[in-house]
Amino acid sequence: MLPKAFLQGIEEFNRREFYTCHDTLEALWMESAEPHKQFYQGILQIAVACYHLENCNWQGAVTLLGEGTRRIRDYQPDYEGIDVTKLFEESWELLDNLQRVSPEAIAPFVETLHFRESSPAFPKIVSL
Repeated sequence: MLPKAFLQGIEEFNRREFYTCHDTLEALWMESAEPHKQFYQGILQIAVACYHLENCNWQGAVTLLGEGTRRIRDYQPDYEGIDVTKLFEESWELLDNLQRVSPEAIAPFVETLHFRESSPAFPKIVSL
């Protein structure tokens, strides 16, 4: 059974409440043991990356998307009832698109994310 805090964090992530998601998942991550700990940390880092992206912090977004995707990669195809492959692919695609944008052009890039349902877009966490 998934911890209540994890389910709450997923809901917050999907509502793009990335800072709140960070707060929710941080305590869960810190109290967890492996193999859950790295999984929770990866999702937490992807959430913080999206928060940085919304605030046009190119460096923070790129760094944390890279770290978060690296952490969840080995949990594919699914873990804890989450479609990890989908989250990994969407996060990796966002990172790839972001790396093609200069830090100075981040604001227009972020603006496009708010109006698109397809790539580039913010990743979603999908339950199986």
